[in-house]
Amino acid sequence: MLAALNTISTTNYSIQIGDESLDKLSVFLKKNNFSNIFILVDENSLKDCLPILVSRVQKLSSAEIIELESGEKNKTIEVCLNVWRALGELGADRHSLLINLGGGVITDIGGFIASTYKRGIAFVNIPTTLLAQIDAAIGGKTGVDLDGLKNEVGVFENPKEVFIFSSFLRTLPRREMLSGFAEALKHGLIAELSYWEKLKTINIADDVSWNEVILTSIRIKSEIVQGDPFEAGRRKALNFGHTIGHAMESYFLEAGEVTLLHGEAVVAGMICEAWLSNQLVGLAKNELDEIARTLLNIYGHIQLDSVADHRLIELMRRDKKNDSGVIYFTLLEAIGKPVINKSVVAADIIEALNYYRSIAQ
Repeated sequence: MLAALNTISTTNYSIQIGDESLDKLSVFLKKNNFSNIFILVDENSLKDCLPILVSRVQKLSSAEIIELESGEKNKTIEVCLNVWRALGELGADRHSLLINLGGGVITDIGGFIASTYKRGIAFVNIPTTLLAQIDAAIGGKTGVDLDGLKNEVGVFENPKEVFIFSSFLRTLPRREMLSGFAEALKHGLIAELSYWEKLKTINIADDVSWNEVILTSIRIKSEIVQGDPFEAGRRKALNFGHTIGHAMESYFLEAGEVTLLHGEAVVAGMICEAWLSNQLVGLAKNELDEIARTLLNIYGHIQLDSVADHRLIELMRRDKKNDSGVIYFTLLEAIGKPVINKSVVAADIIEALNYYRSIAQ
């Protein structure tokens, strides 16, 4: 785990990384005269992380706690309504602070709640999962799902600060760590071949120091986001694996039979989209094979019947990244070299899904 404090500064806020980050939170709270402080948690961060946070940051001992149920199924506008009402009943005003303590669902929905309550109150993110620490809590995207579509309603709004206390990762089960690790693998594939090569050697069952992974992933994402904060161009590279991945995540969520974590869906999406990259933009066959083999060795295979294909296509057409019924992808011409805004027809997407099924046999 991290020991020394590292700071990554972006245009609008700083990211404090390390076991001393909570000391920086204490300094931040002393410098800002917030009228009230609220902490948004789920049952997991309430049990495993809040006691540590309050013991390290004494000013939070009197903060009001608002608890949500964990899981993507609860990232809805209905939950926002309940939290907005709770904030009102507890006396929140425009000078209040909301602290989002949890994984990606908490930072996504908490950022949206804060950005819209009374036309915006301050919020900070304290991500407690690997997925949130290297991806969801960074970059200013907030939002909720609507009718099964991921992050369909939301705004771009940056937190005041992000505090990454990596020791929280000790509370996570292996499956959650793997889900977050998928986003790190994606960062290597879209931006840095040497990072991808290093990540391939990591076995999360070992006693891994996550220092380099967290710092490198945040650096990669922050550099991309600072150059394109509203996803008009280069930031779309971060969508690699997510066009098919988000559709799969939504499909399994609405089916309700199997729970598919975000990273698991993105891994399947990256394998499919690597195949599309080979077919459409020239990704070398040996790199396709390397990507598919590496990801399957780590994550295994998701059972996906072909009956799902047309529903998946429908979900992709309705994805916010697409328009006029055209489905756009981020693909790879080589590892570390993304190609954005590549339109792909439904027949090719179905072939990519068939490729995914075939390599598991």
